[in-house]
Amino acid sequence: MTVNHGRRKFLWETAALAGVALAPGITLYELAQGRAPEAAAPATVRWGLLVDMNRCASNCNACVTACDNENGLSGGKAVTDAQWIRKIELTTPRGQARSLPMMCQHCAQPPCVDVCPTGASFKRADGIVLVDKHTCIGCRYCVMACPYGARSFVHEPVTNQKPDVPRGKGCVESCTLCVQRIDRDRIPACVEACATEGHKALLFGDLNDPGSEIAQRIAAVATTQVRADLNLDTAVRYQGL
Repeated sequence: MTVNHGRRKFLWETAALAGVALAPGITLYELAQGRAPEAAAPATVRWGLLVDMNRCASNCNACVTACDNENGLSGGKAVTDAQWIRKIELTTPRGQARSLPMMCQHCAQPPCVDVCPTGASFKRADGIVLVDKHTCIGCRYCVMACPYGARSFVHEPVTNQKPDVPRGKGCVESCTLCVQRIDRDRIPACVEACATEGHKALLFGDLNDPGSEIAQRIAAVATTQVRADLNLDTAVRYQGL
């Protein structure tokens, strides 16, 4: 799948010509152009995850709990507060049970970025796909465009927020690969929790570094991208799917 530059150009031009105002004198186009630049990220790196479904236990939700705690989510206690990681239980044609953690796939060609009219959905130089809460207008085009159901909309006011993880009513959100930890040379909370539980089903690293453990594993074993037919080049790969 190639990025639909025509559609994106149309959305940008429509917003600019229509002059959709968020405040007196401010249009969507101007707001998008004024978005604060993301933190510097190395363009030579592409962060990714390898999920070994042979190791992922169906009765374990350590990754989900760790994500909730790290990012200030309710753990599904609120009906409108989705989990950034969810577990999907599958059965293979041979009757084997498989547990699949599903989160934002951090595509190289992210549809959410393509359809966003304000530039709130963006991809960092290191491949992490994020949402700028200051620019998001809650149109939810990205929610509809994501083929993985990985994005959710915040319907209610958010309390007890984490200082490093801004959230807000009226914004869209999804897994960030714990960017606040990565930028401090730490691994994502889900990966750390999975290792602590002894499963080691999640492997995080630089997909562009042939010497990294994740790149070597992907080169050595068969891995799968969810909806590989869309040619989005996801940064999350699955072994045993």
